[in-house]
Amino acid sequence: MFLAQASCCYPVPVLIMLPPSEGKTPPNDTQAATVDLESLVLPELAQQRAQVMEALISASRRDDAQQVLKVGASVLDEVAANTTLHRAPTAPSYEIYTGVLFDALEADQLNAEQLRRAAATVLIFSGLFGVTGFTDRISSYRCAMDVKLPELGNLGSYWRHRLAEPLAERVQDQLVVDCRSASYVKAFRPPHEQTLAVNNFMEKDGHRKVVTHFAKAARGELTGMLLRADSRPESVDDVAHVASQRWKVEVRRAEKNRPHQLDLISSS
Repeated sequence: MFLAQASCCYPVPVLIMLPPSEGKTPPNDTQAATVDLESLVLPELAQQRAQVMEALISASRRDDAQQVLKVGASVLDEVAANTTLHRAPTAPSYEIYTGVLFDALEADQLNAEQLRRAAATVLIFSGLFGVTGFTDRISSYRCAMDVKLPELGNLGSYWRHRLAEPLAERVQDQLVVDCRSASYVKAFRPPHEQTLAVNNFMEKDGHRKVVTHFAKAARGELTGMLLRADSRPESVDDVAHVASQRWKVEVRRAEKNRPHQLDLISSS
C-alpha cells in the first residue's frame, strides 16, 4: 500500500547514497592494479584521500590500533592489512563491500545497462575515501567514518568540510535517496527538501520497531529495485511506487530541517 502524504517531483533521475559495509571481501585477483585515487569519483579529492590513507596506515601500525580504529580482536588481520594499502590490489566497490545491504542489493545480478545506471547514480560513503562510485576500483580496508585518527581527528568532521562543495555540485537539483547510517549522514547532508531518507520498520500487532539487520537489508533491496526499474525513478512518488511493489509504504513530507521520509513497513 502506498500512502503518499506529499507529491514531490524533481525532473531528473534520483541519486542514491549508500554507506559502506564493515564486511569486505579482498579482490580475488591479487595481481590487480593498486588504487588510483584520481580515478575515483570526485577526483579533486585525491590529495585528501591520500592524506587519510597515510594517516590510516600510520594508525594501523600503532600498538593501540585496535582501540584507535574501534574494532574487535577478531578483525586485527584486517587492521594489519591496512598497513599495505599502497600495494593492495583493487576491485570495483560493489565487489569489495559484502555486508547485509550489499548482499540484499545483489549487484552481481545486475545486467550491463543496470550496472551503468548504478555507476551514474550511486555514491558509497567511506571513512577512507570520503565517497566512491559504485564501480570505482578500491582496495579492501578497515576504517569507519566515526574513527578518530591521531593525525587528522574525527573522519566524519574531516570529510564534512571537504565533501561539502564537490558533492553539492554533484547533487545540484537531483532527488537524493539516502540509505546511509547516521555516521555517514553527518559527512554530507543534501538539502532536506530534495532528500528522501529510507527507513524500515517491522510491524506486529500494530506496533513498529527498527531491527538494524532488516533495515540494512531493506535499503539494499530497494536500491537494487531502483536500479532494475524499467524507467528511471525521478521523484519521491516514483521511488515510493517502486518500493510499494515489495513493502507497505508511507511517505512523510519534509518539514523544517527534516528530509522526506520513506517508511518501508514489513510484517513480522
